[in-house]
Amino acid sequence: MNNGSKKQQFYKVFANLPINLRDEIILVIPNKGPITWQVAYLEVDNDTEMGKTILEKLSELKII
Repeated sequence: MNNGSKKQQFYKVFANLPINLRDEIILVIPNKGPITWQVAYLEVDNDTEMGKTILEKLSELKII
């Protein structure tokens, strides 16, 4: 799965999340700390390096 399709899959999962779950931690990245759905969305949406890492980790964990 390439980054573009991972990003689209992330948006699809995020859009279907109940709003109260968006503040839940979904990942812990070494040296960065816990990542919530909200933080993940901002990073992915802004195409940051951390966003790319988040997409990789979520894909590995089969969350997206």
